[in-house]
Amino acid sequence: MNVFVADKLPGEAVDELKNLGLGVTDEPGATAEQLDKGLKDIQVLIVRSTVVSKKCIDNSPELSLIVRAGAGVNNIDMSAASDKGIYVANCPGKNAIAVAELTLGLILSLDRSIPDNVSDFRKGQWNKASYSKADGLFGKTLGIVGTGRIGREVIKRAKSFGMPVVAWSRSLTPDEAEQMDIMYADSISTVADTCDILSVHLALNKDTRGAVSKEVLENLKDGGMLINTSRAEVVDEEALFDELKNGRLRAGLDVFEDEPEFKEGEFSSRFQSLDNVYITHHIGASTTQAQLAVANDAVDIVRGYMKEGKVRNWLNRCEHTEAPWQLVVRHFDKPGVIANVMSELKLADINAQELENVIFDGKKTACCTIQLASEPSEEILQNIRTRQDEVISATLIPRNR
Repeated sequence: MNVFVADKLPGEAVDELKNLGLGVTDEPGATAEQLDKGLKDIQVLIVRSTVVSKKCIDNSPELSLIVRAGAGVNNIDMSAASDKGIYVANCPGKNAIAVAELTLGLILSLDRSIPDNVSDFRKGQWNKASYSKADGLFGKTLGIVGTGRIGREVIKRAKSFGMPVVAWSRSLTPDEAEQMDIMYADSISTVADTCDILSVHLALNKDTRGAVSKEVLENLKDGGMLINTSRAEVVDEEALFDELKNGRLRAGLDVFEDEPEFKEGEFSSRFQSLDNVYITHHIGASTTQAQLAVANDAVDIVRGYMKEGKVRNWLNRCEHTEAPWQLVVRHFDKPGVIANVMSELKLADINAQELENVIFDGKKTACCTIQLASEPSEEILQNIRTRQDEVISATLIPRNR
C-alpha cells in the first residue's frame, strides 16, 4: 500500500508510516494543481490544508482513503470521494487546545495592541501613552458560538481570566450550561447582544454558513471584538468588513475568505488597510504539540485501515439506508455461503445496500445481516433456506415500519 503525504507532518509520523511497511511519498510542498494531475499507484492520501478536488479524485484510480490531518474537511470534495467509493476520515479534537490558545492570544493582542507595540519598537518608535489605554479582560463577557471541543477549551481559559461566559450551540442545553457554570443563550444573536467579545467555533456546513450574519454583528456593542478561528464562511465577511471599516468593531481572524491557497508568497487583502483587525496565517492548529497529536492520529487511522480494513472517523458513510427489508441469515462459517446467498438475491435483481457478517465463538457458525432495497419472494427465501449444509435459518424482517 502506498501513501502520499501532501502537507507537512512531523518526521516521527512519517517514519511510523514507513515502519508499517507502507510506501511513503512525502511531499509537504505539494499543491492542489499537482494533486489534480492524479496520484498513480497511491491508495492513501494525507492532507492538512491542501485542496483535494474532484479532478484529483477522478485522476487517482487507486485512491481509496483520504485522511485530513485536522478537524474540518472543507478542502476535500466529499461528493466526488463518495461517488468513487473513497473513504474520507479526519482527526477531530486533537488540535483543540492549540486553537483555544490562539483564540486567547488574539483577544489579548486586540486588548493590549501587542502587535502594534512590537511593530513600533522595531521601527524605533516609542508610544507608551498610546499603548497604555487597554481596557483589560477581567469582568468582560466572552460570547462563545459553538461549544464543541475547541469552544470548551476556550471557556476553560476564559474563566481563568475572570471572564463570564455566555454561549450558544445547537447541542447546548440550559442544564449543560449550568453544569459548565456559563450562561445559556437561545441564539447567536442573543450571545452577541450579551457579550463584549464574540468568539466563533463552528464547523462549516450548510446550516452554519453565514451564521454570524450582518444582524448578529450589529448586535455587538460598540468597541466589541469578533474572533474567528474556525472557518471564514461562517461569518458574513462583507458585513464584518463594513463594521471594521467604520471603526465600530475590532476583529482577530485566523481565517478569511481570500486566504491564499499557496503555502508561501506575496498576496494582498482589503483587510491590510485596517488598523483594528489582526490576522494570523491560519495557524490555529499549528503548534508542535497539536501537530504531533494530529499526525499520530492520522497514522493510527491508516494503521487501522491497513491491518483491519476499518476506517475510524469515517465521515462520508451513509448514516443509514432507506432499505425497507432486513434479511438475517444464520449460517455455517465456510467458504461460499455468503456468495451463494448474494447470488440468489442478484438473480432476483434485489440490491443489498448494507451487509454485516459476525462470527460466533468456536468459529463454526456466523450471522449475516443484509439490508435489502426490495422484498425477496418466498421462492428466493426457500432457495436460500434449502441450502441445509450452509444455511441454518433465513429470516426476513421489515424495517422502518
